[in-house]
Amino acid sequence: MTPSSDIRFGTDGWRAVIADDFTYENLRRVADAAGRVLAESDPGGLIIVGYDTRFQAASFAAAAAEVLAGHGLRVRVSDRYCPTPALCWSVAHDDEAVGGVMLTASHNPAPYLGFKLRMADGGASPVAFTARVEAALADAAPRARGAFETVDIMGPYLEALRSFVDGEAIAAAGLRIAVDPLYGAGQTYLAETLRALGVEVTEIHHELNPGFGGLHPEPIPPHIDEVAELVRAEGLDAAFITDGDADRIGAADRTGAFVNPHRIIALVARHLVEDRAMTGRIVKTLSTSVLVDRIAARLGSEVTTTPVGFKWIYEEMVKGDVLVGGEESGGIGIPGHVRERDGLLMALLLAEMMAERGMGLGELVEDLFAVTGPMEYQRLDLRLDPAIKDRFLAEAPTLAPAHVAGLEVLDVVRADGVKFLLPDDAWLLLRPSGTEPLVRVYAEASSAGVVDDLLAHGRTLVTGGS
Repeated sequence: MTPSSDIRFGTDGWRAVIADDFTYENLRRVADAAGRVLAESDPGGLIIVGYDTRFQAASFAAAAAEVLAGHGLRVRVSDRYCPTPALCWSVAHDDEAVGGVMLTASHNPAPYLGFKLRMADGGASPVAFTARVEAALADAAPRARGAFETVDIMGPYLEALRSFVDGEAIAAAGLRIAVDPLYGAGQTYLAETLRALGVEVTEIHHELNPGFGGLHPEPIPPHIDEVAELVRAEGLDAAFITDGDADRIGAADRTGAFVNPHRIIALVARHLVEDRAMTGRIVKTLSTSVLVDRIAARLGSEVTTTPVGFKWIYEEMVKGDVLVGGEESGGIGIPGHVRERDGLLMALLLAEMMAERGMGLGELVEDLFAVTGPMEYQRLDLRLDPAIKDRFLAEAPTLAPAHVAGLEVLDVVRADGVKFLLPDDAWLLLRPSGTEPLVRVYAEASSAGVVDDLLAHGRTLVTGGS
């Protein structure tokens, strides 16, 4: 039996390898702890449970639902796989719901599954709440079980998506779009929603395949290479790509060039302010581009920067006056819709922006750069020998080089990992992942060559040259 101390909630929930640590026994223990905490706060409250397209996710969801119901909670389970934002939206728009549970490992590789907790407003569970759940973990799964019902949460959610954007403008634009859900929970849903709005859609990787066809369900290169080639070959206007649970988005323009989440956040913020006359703060994480700060200055919007992880953005949304919040990994949310990331909504907003401005996605990026100046970004994920990772974690709090890749270090930020601020808005960030056993190296500068140099220097700092 895995001891309680081995189950920990990371950046967004508990995740583990299926049949290794993610077993029915451990899942029931986690559901039991969550059920006790939820029932203590809201006896008899309604919990909505969703699940993605991973191996046995529906069965795991049913197991969790029975345990939650065993605590006297009323439990409703989605009648089919669903994106995380659909679960969150459903919780937020049901006056009876006091929380939600999503069985997903998001962008993690296919062998993983996870358990995400959501609050009554659909937002991510704060650290204080998950700490209570961790403290409530028992060493054995409970015997108490309860009944649950299955419900349709996708129909109302998809209707809400369609009503959020200007369907007439999108239909009039005659857009031709490729959609790649990477075998994840966005499959069929985004494509059919776009078709309902008059878009001609070509969808790939849209059948149930728990192994994800060998793809890593994260909407970044090289995982998007196939859809990028499709856009080029078919002469399509753009590609929209979602991750394993469809809360993250990536995109490609008509040339197949990757449009990274930093640029998407900046574009969506610009669209909301300039085209929709909306206002509010823009919230970004520490690992997100200075493009967001630059366009915010142009828009007259305040920027708030948080540690990495959407739960920190959620906490800012709870405080109020937030227009949009986003992170470099592609999670972008609009609290007016739900206080959570939504990759499907972001795709629809990009389509709306293309339609209303009469510009392709690449042209929108170039027009953005005309205002902000160009910036290049890359991330390097380092899977390390445990001894090397432990050495880095021990040294990180005191790392203070005078120069990084030949650039003067102007300041060091230690809010989440260690981030070196460099001339001309360049930066290098080193931080351990909160969901995977690796250290991530992030870099941004005005040229790709400088970014490459920064990544190389970052690798040396993390590994000690080994």
